[in-house]
Amino acid sequence: MHPDPLETLYAYPDPGDQEIVGLVAAGLAYGRVTQILASVAAALAPLGPSPRRFLARTPTSAITRRFAGFRHRFTSGGELAALLVAVKRAVADHGSLERLFRDGVARTDATVLPALALFVDALRGLAPGPCPSLLSSPDDGSACKRMNLFLRWMIRRDAVDPGPWRGLPAAKLVVPLDTHLFRIGTALGLTARRQADLATAREITRGFARIAPRDPVRYDFALTRLGIRPECRGTPLADLLEAALR
Repeated sequence: MHPDPLETLYAYPDPGDQEIVGLVAAGLAYGRVTQILASVAAALAPLGPSPRRFLARTPTSAITRRFAGFRHRFTSGGELAALLVAVKRAVADHGSLERLFRDGVARTDATVLPALALFVDALRGLAPGPCPSLLSSPDDGSACKRMNLFLRWMIRRDAVDPGPWRGLPAAKLVVPLDTHLFRIGTALGLTARRQADLATAREITRGFARIAPRDPVRYDFALTRLGIRPECRGTPLADLLEAALR
C-alpha cells in the first residue's frame, strides 16, 4: 500500500470517519507522494481519533482558526477549513456524506459523474468560502481525478479499497485519471486522445470495462504502482509500456 494516501483510511475503522478522511486525503492527493502524505497527516491531526465527532462538536469559527497555518501547495488553510465546515453541515443535514451522494444518484445514470456533480455542488453551497483546489466537478470539464479517487475508495471493497459505502455499483465508477494512468492507457491502446481530460478518463474506463464490465476501475491501483513504486521500474511490463510510448 505504501506510499499512497489511501493508507490513511485504515487508521479509522468507523465508516463515518473513513468518508471524511477519504475526502480530505483525496483532495490533497496532488504533487509528490511524500509531500501528500505529510500534508494529509497534518490536516488530520487536529481532528483526533474521530473526525466526525470533532466536526460535530467544534464551531465553525474554531475550525477556521485551527487550520489557519495549514498549506499544501495551492491549498490554503482557509480552503481546507471551508471544506471541513461544508462536511460538518452536510453530515448534520443528511446524516453522512454517503447519504448526500446517494440523494443525487439516478438509476438511469451510466456513470457516477452526474451524482458527483450534484455532490460537489451541494458541498460548495455549504462551504463558507471557496475551496477550488479541493472540490472539482465534472461540470467544470475537469477529469476530476481526485474526486473519482475518493469515489473509488468509498464504493469499491476489496483488499485495497475499504468501500465503506455499500450498495453503489462499482461498474459506474470512472478511473481517477492522472499522468501515470494516462501514459499507461495510451500505451495499452485504450485512448488516442492527447489530453488527460474527462473525455479521456471515460474512454479509458470504457476500455477497462470491456475486460471487467462490473468493476472497470479495479486496475487503477495496480497499474499506477508502475509509476510510483521504485521497485516496479525496470520490470518487463514497465519496460514494455515505456517502449510503446516512444
